[in-house]
Amino acid sequence: MENTQSKQVIIIGAGPAGLTAGYELTKHNIQPIVLEQGDKVGGLARTENYKGYHFDMGGHRFFTKSEPVNQMWHEVLGDEFLRRPRLSRIFYQDKFFFYPLKSMNALTGLGIWQAILIIASFIKWQVFPYKKEETFEQWVTNRFGKRLFEIFFKTYTEKVWGIPCSELKAEWAAQRIKNLSLKTALLSMLVKPGDSITTLIEEFHYPRFGPGMLWSEVKNRIEGRGGHVHLNSPVLRIHRTGNRVDSVVVGQNGSGEQIIQGTDFISSMPISEFVKKLDPVPSDVLEAANQLTYRDFLTVCLVVNKTELFPDNWIYIHSPEVKVGRIQNFKNWSPDMVPDPSKTSLGLEYFCTEGDDLWNMADADLIKLAKKELERIGLAQAGDVVDGCVFRVPKAYPIYDGDYADYLQIVRDFVDTLENFQTIGRNGLHRYNNQDHSMITGTLAVRNLMFGEKNDLWSVNADTEYHEEIHHDEKKKTVKALKESITHIFPRLDPVALGFALGITSGIMLFAATLFLLIRDGMATGPHLALLSNFIPGFSVTVFGAIVGLLGLFGLGFIFGSIFAYLRNLMVLISARVIHRDLELYHLRRLFDFI
Repeated sequence: MENTQSKQVIIIGAGPAGLTAGYELTKHNIQPIVLEQGDKVGGLARTENYKGYHFDMGGHRFFTKSEPVNQMWHEVLGDEFLRRPRLSRIFYQDKFFFYPLKSMNALTGLGIWQAILIIASFIKWQVFPYKKEETFEQWVTNRFGKRLFEIFFKTYTEKVWGIPCSELKAEWAAQRIKNLSLKTALLSMLVKPGDSITTLIEEFHYPRFGPGMLWSEVKNRIEGRGGHVHLNSPVLRIHRTGNRVDSVVVGQNGSGEQIIQGTDFISSMPISEFVKKLDPVPSDVLEAANQLTYRDFLTVCLVVNKTELFPDNWIYIHSPEVKVGRIQNFKNWSPDMVPDPSKTSLGLEYFCTEGDDLWNMADADLIKLAKKELERIGLAQAGDVVDGCVFRVPKAYPIYDGDYADYLQIVRDFVDTLENFQTIGRNGLHRYNNQDHSMITGTLAVRNLMFGEKNDLWSVNADTEYHEEIHHDEKKKTVKALKESITHIFPRLDPVALGFALGITSGIMLFAATLFLLIRDGMATGPHLALLSNFIPGFSVTVFGAIVGLLGLFGLGFIFGSIFAYLRNLMVLISARVIHRDLELYHLRRLFDFI
């Protein structure tokens, strides 16, 4: 490890990834400089405040499978980290459906005839599925059928992404249930995934005053240990010499520019923006960066003069007749998000693209639209809304369109050549990760910097036990132990070997029993074993009959053993396939949790 006194680490972006990296660096006596273009920390997980009402930009459930992330949350927040009940539903055709989807609730809510058509569609696509799953539409249809896809997935997904499901890459959905292979299904039988699944469905953790509370405290701790977090400090240009980044040019809130030099650089800014600000940069890399696109959203925050409106934390709005995509009920996230208990605060989320008509609509018109749609859905009367405001969130979702992977690979190949630079976070990796996954990329980047590790930040992805990736030796031991357990519990039975073993064993036993009777009783053996002649032609209690019995029973044992081994292996395979499909459908039923 290099002398820490010689390091000056510059972190671009004060979201979950950047602040986690800064927090970890201070534990190693490094005082980083964190640069944030906005007026508050938290990035996509910030909390806005309007007249004492706290609004979470997107609604962030604090749930993770990574123990280091969980420890950091509790370490920073302590008793301010609440445990909250979870309820979310889908609104479609003026009815509410439980989410994650529950089969009986969905089918009864849609009606008998629609239920019959859904089941028929499901059977059809199980028998005649798409042979290739390149798009989101194909991917979901193969698992739920076309009709249920069009009812519960198509409208909402197209609201979010702004492109047809036939153009959205299947990788976005597949990323959320990666590694659900037959091997993973068998592993799940050993590691009991049901415990975490139950927790995820029923409750989650949440800061008392929203996620911004967490990140403000992390900022304070970084500064308390000698680091610096500069707000309203956009990075305007980034300079490099050869394969090393030298410095960044930072805007000074309208009062000029400042050049900040560093030895190491970590960035969570959108990777496309990083390339555009870098000087120099190859033309093909710049062209590829320009092809990476994003989806934005805005939240219309309404204060409603009602103590309670509905029990959900949030509601997905699938109905195509309204533009709103999701409605957050912040009082149900935490009562302290609302300063007046006689009122309720809502966040109506509209997915859009920066610069389009919705994005450019005046705040007053957006509030008027939100009040109208809130009444149309039936959640509240427009006249009950007493106040409102609007917050816009650019570059919220990296888009997985047709050619994004090719363009991203060009950008990655170039960025990976920069020796003292690492890109982290959702936008830094153009990877649709959750808050905890972004935090893990920040932690791994620090380990790479401080200890010379070679963690691949681009591979940090959705819903995997990433804490295992932090400790590589432990991960290898765990995987090895699980593989050995599977081999021990679910060994494959070789039909030929089992047939030989059963045939030889039973044949020798019959041969030995026949000889024993001959030796004990001579030829006057009576009816002992005589009935076997009905199953083994030519068998008798004689020396010759013993040989015939040996061969005959060997043949019967071989046939029975082979068939048994084959059927047993087939049943294990079928059971594993069923488990695999159940796990896949479970994750698919809660796919919208990640939007």
